[in-house]
Amino acid sequence: MTAPKKIGAFFDLDGTLLAPPSLEWRFIRYLVARNLIGAADGARWLGELAKWILVPGDLRGAIFGNKQYLAGLPETIVDEWEGTISPESLSLFEEGIDRVHWHLERRYRVVLVTGTLAPLARAVARHLPCQVEVRATELETSDGRFTGRLCGAHMSANEKARAVREEAAASGIDLSESFAYGNAASDREMLEAVGRAAAVNPSWRLRRLALKRGWATHCWNLQLEVKAGVRANGLAIRAAR
Repeated sequence: MTAPKKIGAFFDLDGTLLAPPSLEWRFIRYLVARNLIGAADGARWLGELAKWILVPGDLRGAIFGNKQYLAGLPETIVDEWEGTISPESLSLFEEGIDRVHWHLERRYRVVLVTGTLAPLARAVARHLPCQVEVRATELETSDGRFTGRLCGAHMSANEKARAVREEAAASGIDLSESFAYGNAASDREMLEAVGRAAAVNPSWRLRRLALKRGWATHCWNLQLEVKAGVRANGLAIRAAR
């Protein structure tokens, strides 16, 4: 008897499962509100940005690879931030969480493949009403503090596709039968890596590509309703499945 194929489901986070603002921006607001970062940190970030632009000429790298605002902050600050979030405070798309559950019920391997900072993505994953894996942008640390640099590449575009293929190779996943969900042009390569791609609340570029490729398109919204007595920013998350 032929063994059943292993199938994966790969989800972007910001804009796909989580409504704006982005997770990193939420974290920045937390740091600013507690005076943990300020003008000096902003100036350091701008200085690094200028170096990236003037020397390598890599604007994308300058924006996504520059985390100098975090330089010197202890890793434990993420734990403190995590203590302030909960399923009730996260603006999650209920239809997206339902879709995650749909895949898990079929014993598919579900992985968040996101450009957001890995410590933040793992914190959110721990607060989801289901268990998922995380592949995200890793931060470099030294002596328990962030250096302001990345550990590896930023998880976007080709890096997302690479992560998906690595997960597939490690777990024996059949990508031709697997699913991927994204909302931006930077998710294109991840979507192209699987046989069942879906554009969620897509940008105009991704929407145009989805129409061209025949990919599914979903519009997931925050809904004003209450289920099982749990409410989160107008979105009710089912507490029991």
